[in-house]
Amino acid sequence: MSEIRKIAARTAVVTGAGSGVGRAVALALAGAGWSVALAGRREEPLRETARLAGEAAPVVAVPTDVTDPGQVDALFATVAERFGALGLLFNNAGTGAPPSLIDELSYERWRAVVDVNLGGAFLCARAAFRAMREQDPMGGRIINNGSISAHVPRPKSVAYTATKHAITGLTRSLSLDGRPYGIACGQIDIGNAATEMTRRMAEGIEQPDGRVVPEPVMDAADVAGTVLHMASLPLEANVQFVTVMATTMPYVGRG
Repeated sequence: MSEIRKIAARTAVVTGAGSGVGRAVALALAGAGWSVALAGRREEPLRETARLAGEAAPVVAVPTDVTDPGQVDALFATVAERFGALGLLFNNAGTGAPPSLIDELSYERWRAVVDVNLGGAFLCARAAFRAMREQDPMGGRIINNGSISAHVPRPKSVAYTATKHAITGLTRSLSLDGRPYGIACGQIDIGNAATEMTRRMAEGIEQPDGRVVPEPVMDAADVAGTVLHMASLPLEANVQFVTVMATTMPYVGRG
């Protein structure tokens, strides 16, 4: 296996790049010299991420609804045109639903979570896999953003938890199917990174025993450092699953 086959191209697509973990990862990659395509629904936050990245590396904002197959295909076509070979997809875009029991959750809200968290991850992985399999030399890496909810649920989180368990299945299938083509796939399961989505955790969140308790959070930059490490490995090595969490959050023993 030649050296060029072992090392992925330093071009990345980051979904959900306009805020939170996605922005932190995009900035870490750009800071390390990666060319980065920033994907997300809203153009203005993507442009802010690009501004924060500065001139460290080529960065392009590509507004994309990951639930739309045409827009996802257009995203990866833009990457091919601007940067050539694709080395990395950080499959990060996600959403949740307000805490509710299953019989209180509307089908429409269920579908909205499934369409983004699972459908969007599938569409982006499909486009990335296709690009990595067809390029010369073949190969690349997909990192799926799972969650601690991919292991154990929080109360009243049926839609989010179900989709994150499904992401683990997606990761395993991609890892297996990507082997002949030099495509590695891993998953990062994150617990309580400080983002807009997790703001309510610091204010107080329901526990399995019914109490509402503030939970500690960690800097999203610490997540980004882990993703950067995973992305920087040669393609002959892979971090299959990794959990990064606020040290004292109630995860071990949760429930």
